[in-house]
Amino acid sequence: MASGFFALLDDIAVLMDDVVAMSKISTKKTAGILGDDLAVNAEKATGFVASRELPVLWAITKGSALNKLIILPIAFLLSAFLPIAVTIALVLGGLYLAYEGVEKIYEFFFHRKEASPNHVYADKTLSEEEQREAEKKKIKSAIFTDFILSVEIVIIALGTVLEKPILFQVLVVSIVCIIATVGVYGIVALIVRMDDFGYRLIRLSSNGKGVLALLGNFLVRALPLVIKSLAVIGTIALILVAGGIFVHNIEYLHHFLETLPSILRDFIVGLLVGIVTLILVKGFKTIFLSKKN
Repeated sequence: MASGFFALLDDIAVLMDDVVAMSKISTKKTAGILGDDLAVNAEKATGFVASRELPVLWAITKGSALNKLIILPIAFLLSAFLPIAVTIALVLGGLYLAYEGVEKIYEFFFHRKEASPNHVYADKTLSEEEQREAEKKKIKSAIFTDFILSVEIVIIALGTVLEKPILFQVLVVSIVCIIATVGVYGIVALIVRMDDFGYRLIRLSSNGKGVLALLGNFLVRALPLVIKSLAVIGTIALILVAGGIFVHNIEYLHHFLETLPSILRDFIVGLLVGIVTLILVKGFKTIFLSKKN
C-alpha cells in the first residue's frame, strides 16, 4: 500500500514536471500577444489622476480574470469534443494577429498623427461624476480588448498541448492564463507608476540635484519611450506569432522558405499573410461604403 502511495506521488511529480515544461513552451508561444497586451493595457491605464491609476488597473485586472474564467471552459469543451475547432480557431486567430500587426505598420507609415497623450480623465474642468463616467468607459474598452487578446492567448496555449490528455491541457493553459493576468498587469502597474516614483525621487533630492534627481528625471522621461517601445516590440511579436501559427498548422507552409532561420521565416510568412488580409479587409470596407453611399 505504501509503495502504491509513493508511486502515485512519483506519477504526480512527473506530471507536474511535464506541465511546467509545457507551460514554458506555451508561454513562449503566447509571448507576442502578451507583449501586445502589455502595451495596450499600459496605454489604457494612463491618462488618469495619479490616485486613480491603480484602482483603474485593478478593475481591468478583475475584468481580465473574469474573461479567462469564461473562455477557459469553452476552450476545454471544444478540445475534448471538437478538437479540429481549436485548430481552426488557432489559424483564424493567426489571421487576426497578422492583420493587426500589419495594420499597425500601415497606420504608422500612412496615417501617422502627432498627438499628445489623452489626459481628459485627469481634466480638472470635468466634474467628479463626469470623470467617473469617462473612467468607466475606458475600463470597459480595456476589458473588451483584453477579452479578444485572452481568446488568442488561450487558443495558442491550447494548441501547444492539443494532443495531451485533458487534465494536462487544463493545468498548462490555466498556468499560462495566471501568468498572463498576474504578470502582465503587475508589470503594467510598475510602468504606470514609474513617473510618480520618479517625481518622488526628485522631491527627495537636494534642490533637484544629485543621483536621486538624475534617476527621477530618467524615470519620468523614460515612461512615454517605454510605452512606445512596447508597442513596437508587440507589433513585431504579433507578426512572428502569426507566422509561426501558419507554418506549424498549414501543411503547404511547412516547407516554405525552410532554408531560412525559423524566426525570419515566421516573420516573412506572418507579414505576407497580414498584407493580404489587410488588402482584403480594406477592399471589403471600400466596397461596403461605396454601396452604402
